Amino acid sequence: MDAVRVALLREVLAGTQWPGAARRFAGSLRRSVVPAGGNLLLVGTEQYEPWHLAAHLVDEAAWSGLPELAPTLVRHHVLPGEPPHLSVGLGRLEAARRGHTLLVVAPEEPGEGLLERVHDARRAGATVLSLDGGDPDLRTLAHDALSVARGTAELDLDTVQHLVSAAAGENSLPVQRGPRRFRDRLARLADQLTAPPPSRW
Repeated sequence: MDAVRVALLREVLAGTQWPGAARRFAGSLRRSVVPAGGNLLLVGTEQYEPWHLAAHLVDEAAWSGLPELAPTLVRHHVLPGEPPHLSVGLGRLEAARRGHTLLVVAPEEPGEGLLERVHDARRAGATVLSLDGGDPDLRTLAHDALSVARGTAELDLDTVQHLVSAAAGENSLPVQRGPRRFRDRLARLADQLTAPPPSRW
């Protein structure tokens, strides 16, 4: 979904909780992955792989200059011969530690096996974020969650994923960093040079 469609979607949803909730959740995502230098693991359920969210986060990482937003897609079933970026299995979650962020996307119940792995990752120090359909066990494990209950919301979880990924790449979100990078200083200088002169009146 491009920026124009996201803007139209936000306009349609103005007055609902969703634009603000998506920005808040995206802020949690950025605050978790940017200072840690990335280490974002994205996993769905056995029935649902968040392909589109992975692709949108890769795009946002490139457009925003925040490579930390690009996730590693963790899959329940990896077929022989698939390319490396599609060959990361659930065993990768066992290596999650402090400094890793685990983003779980679960439209339906995640299942005991996935919940156990998420629990182990959290206990090892990973930050757990959840985009879900309202599963209470997953919400209990998550440090931050955004839930879309089926049939009770103005939109579905796929649409919320578009809002979150777009918000994650927005430059207006505050990011805690060390000294400003050269690109940031250069952008500020360009803004100053192209600004109109102050009025004398």
